[in-house]
Amino acid sequence: LLTVTVFLSTLTPKFYFALTVTSSFISGLIFVFEWWHFRKYGTSFIEQVSVSHLRPLIGGAENNPPAPAAFSAGENETSRQNMPECKVWRNPLNLFRGAEYSRYMWVTGKEPLTYYDMNLSAQDHQTFFTCDTDALRPSDTVMQKAWRERNPQARIKAAYQALELNNDCATAYVLLAEEEATTIVDAEKYFKQALKAGEMIYRRSQNCHSQSPQHEAQLRRDTNVLVYVKRRLAMCARKLGRIREAVKMMRDLMKEFPLLSMLNIHENLLEALLELQAYADVQAVLAKYDDISLPKSAAICYTAALLKARAVSERFSPETASKRGLSTAEINAVEAIHRAVEFNPHVPKYLLEMKSLVLPPEHILKRGDSEAVAYAFFHLQHWKRIEGALNLLHCTWEGTFRMIPYPLEKGHLFYPYPSCTETADRELLPTFHEVSVYPQKELPFFIHFTAGLCSFSAMLALLTHQFPELMVIFAKA
Repeated sequence: LLTVTVFLSTLTPKFYFALTVTSSFISGLIFVFEWWHFRKYGTSFIEQVSVSHLRPLIGGAENNPPAPAAFSAGENETSRQNMPECKVWRNPLNLFRGAEYSRYMWVTGKEPLTYYDMNLSAQDHQTFFTCDTDALRPSDTVMQKAWRERNPQARIKAAYQALELNNDCATAYVLLAEEEATTIVDAEKYFKQALKAGEMIYRRSQNCHSQSPQHEAQLRRDTNVLVYVKRRLAMCARKLGRIREAVKMMRDLMKEFPLLSMLNIHENLLEALLELQAYADVQAVLAKYDDISLPKSAAICYTAALLKARAVSERFSPETASKRGLSTAEINAVEAIHRAVEFNPHVPKYLLEMKSLVLPPEHILKRGDSEAVAYAFFHLQHWKRIEGALNLLHCTWEGTFRMIPYPLEKGHLFYPYPSCTETADRELLPTFHEVSVYPQKELPFFIHFTAGLCSFSAMLALLTHQFPELMVIFAKA
């Protein structure tokens, strides 16, 4: 102790200045390296080394879930060949404008739909419900103009004009069901009238569709109208509690028009079957549509994760799992959650109610915040119903989120995450909703630590340079 005291008393201010400058320089280099490593790999180098090499030496257990193996290697390869752009899809579970969106606006005074979203719907209606032969039927000519009207009252007025010209104008009933009906019961009545008229027109088009290309176009249009009406009737039955009837209608529709899989009617079916708690039927639907050649969705990925979580969630305990390790069923559940989180990283915060929901838009961007809102809005209750499922998600999703390949150019189970999702989501979601953005990973602890250490030692160096005598007294004290 005496030797140390004598040694310290002989040190000059220059030594302390050199010491603080050197420590500041070294900590700065560590900080720069940590930041570079995080930007490139998405993890802290110090944390990675400590977990991988030091923790086993001191007897710690490795709790990180295993990286999923070849479970979708073929899917990844196929996806890379067909790397999609930010394509906006029609929301399979979109609400009714008059009976649901308008009621929300009356209660809150907020517009639930953006102009961009409604404009996309207007384009959809013109594509699905009009064709070149509309000039031959006066009522269809009126409806062709109605779908282009921006004012809702003008559209409704045009629909009534079309019905005056032809009482069997199916598209006029569709418009009234969507926009004038203020309850689901009223919407269902309009759709039943639309179904009666649509089936009659469809049979007539079937009989003469081979006469000319114009008749073929008319048959396509009448088919679109019929499928749309049947699907919305099934959704009305689901909303009114007649779930088995809704399931039957959806199954019949999928059998009758098997080529229209791009309409994603199976997502409506999955949600209805989950409400019935018919998990074996849900698994059968997933086995058919969770295929390499078919496009994925949050509904597919998270429903698959929910079914695997259901097998283990009731008895799952993080403390027990850390001691004994994960069982095969738990590994499968964690891998399924990893796959779902990589496909759409925005969903867990809505399911865990860390972020508030809004009404889903009429169009969604797959892998975007809009899809996450739409999925969680309808499926949160199904996760809550299975005991422990949300607890398992809560314990694993952050770990799997950190395992997602970083930066954007990389992809593990799926093609790289599109960089244009934020822009499209801001167009689709209302202004009062805080859009979730990916990838925004929280900075690791050691980046904060090294930044603080660098700043502190630099400040000491500056103080030692400015007030050498005072800092020497402080150091000796």
